[in-house]
Amino acid sequence: MVLLGTTVNVICIIIGTLLGRFLQNIPEKMKDTVMYAIGLSVIVLGIQMGFQSENFLVVIISLVLGAVLGEWWALEDKLNKVGQWLESKMGKGKSGSIAQGFVTATLIFTIGAMATIGALDSGMRNDHNVLYTKSLLDGFTSLILSTTLGIGVIFSVIPVAVYQGSIALFATQINQLVPQELMDVFINEMTATGGLMIFAIGLNMVGLTKIRVANLLPGILVVAVIVTVMNVLSSNLM
Repeated sequence: MVLLGTTVNVICIIIGTLLGRFLQNIPEKMKDTVMYAIGLSVIVLGIQMGFQSENFLVVIISLVLGAVLGEWWALEDKLNKVGQWLESKMGKGKSGSIAQGFVTATLIFTIGAMATIGALDSGMRNDHNVLYTKSLLDGFTSLILSTTLGIGVIFSVIPVAVYQGSIALFATQINQLVPQELMDVFINEMTATGGLMIFAIGLNMVGLTKIRVANLLPGILVVAVIVTVMNVLSSNLM
């Protein structure tokens, strides 16, 4: 079952989020301190991921062009409207809290080597060990995030399921179409680009900035285009 790893990952995120909701009634001062602790941890995670780049110029260009596209498409505004609609239907939550939880959790759970490599292993070799490990990490992270960011964290299972599930289902075709060298470069630069987005989320969480991180998301698509063009040009020059 190629989707077993992704299914376990989704279940762990849901369980972690629901368990975290039982801890939401902790004192406000403690909640603020926990939020700062999470923010600092997210900052360190983003920095660590940023160092995965082997060509930081790709990261810079991807973030700049991604920001232009994101602002043009107004992704942050659209996402906040969805969050506000969900909040109105659920009848609870601070304004924008569901959107913040969704965006934060989605970036942390989908951007990185484990999501891509784990899904490829599931699809090509029916080996789910990487995604099992990721599931445990994501479950614990969702528990911590949901204590401060709320129920919005649980909606991150949708992009996780779509992203990892699609890769797992089409892993064989991806392996045939995409050279291993190109895939390795893409994973490195995607991880680094996403790491800076996660770094920005951490800064937002500790209250230092108000970066519209969702408007940076097209940068991931730009990374794919840039590394593909570089690979084609390199092949033609050889």
